[in-house]
Amino acid sequence: MIYPWGTGRRLNTYSDYFKKIFGERVQKLSVDAGFTCPNRDGTVGRGGCTFCDNRAFSPSYNEACIPVKIQLDEGIKFHRNRYRKVRKYLAYFQAFSNTYAPLEMLKEIYQPALEHPEVVGLVIGTRPDCVDVEKLDYFAELSGSTYVVLEYGIESINNDTLKAINRGHSFEDTVWALKQTAIRNIHAGGHMIIGLPGESENDWVKSMKALSDLPLHSIKFHQLQIIKGTVMEKQYRDNPHQFVQFEMEEYLQMMSGLLEWLDPGIVVERIAGEVNPGTAAGKGWGVRYDQVLSRFEQILEERDTWQGKMLTAHTAFVKNAKPFTG
Repeated sequence: MIYPWGTGRRLNTYSDYFKKIFGERVQKLSVDAGFTCPNRDGTVGRGGCTFCDNRAFSPSYNEACIPVKIQLDEGIKFHRNRYRKVRKYLAYFQAFSNTYAPLEMLKEIYQPALEHPEVVGLVIGTRPDCVDVEKLDYFAELSGSTYVVLEYGIESINNDTLKAINRGHSFEDTVWALKQTAIRNIHAGGHMIIGLPGESENDWVKSMKALSDLPLHSIKFHQLQIIKGTVMEKQYRDNPHQFVQFEMEEYLQMMSGLLEWLDPGIVVERIAGEVNPGTAAGKGWGVRYDQVLSRFEQILEERDTWQGKMLTAHTAFVKNAKPFTG
């Protein structure tokens, strides 16, 4: 069976999407450009998100004190040892909120990546309250000549949850940012955490339906992982009964049902997260993501289900994607 996104796989995967767009595998290169966040510096709050410690997922070659070009070169060297055929890369400005600076400063920060001969695009991780019309107009212009994704931390559609994790913005802010991004024909990505305290499987079904009604191009799902040294670790130690610590099989079985409610046109970049060894406060799964994805696709086949199975009338935003020619 060929599914709406044009392959026989039961979810619309990031790797297949990029092969369609660029004709080959494209690898992300993480960059730490030294940004912070408005919920850290006092603009909307202090202390940052209760779950956050960027060191838990940043590669060893990422340090804000290292120039962007050198981080990219080191990233290429690192990934070539693993993926010898990769020739195209996306510069992934990952740590904290990478649009949280004046526009002219942003242009200077991104420029080394735009000039790098092996970089074919930018992925910019940020928050929905860290973009404005002027910045979005710049990204719209930029996307005419290079591949651009604005990846927003959504985390939850529930404002009470966002407040509890000290997020500093609302779901309404997310809706505004995604719509403003989409009308400028910029690819909009999102990040969601499954398992935040106070939420249930019914809430996550509602989340899938809400995401499907938004102009999202791609989405990452991470199971909640409690990181050592964070505010959430202390909360977990004090009240462990308020937290769900998923076993891998339990999580993947649940996600196979949730995915049935996700628009088939949304590219799924990740179905689960992984952090650097030794950083998680709870018990980890002990397997790499490619093994997690393999098991997930096996579960989809066992259950004879697929992304968007329960939907009948949603618009698929990217299933007719054409090769990038910028």
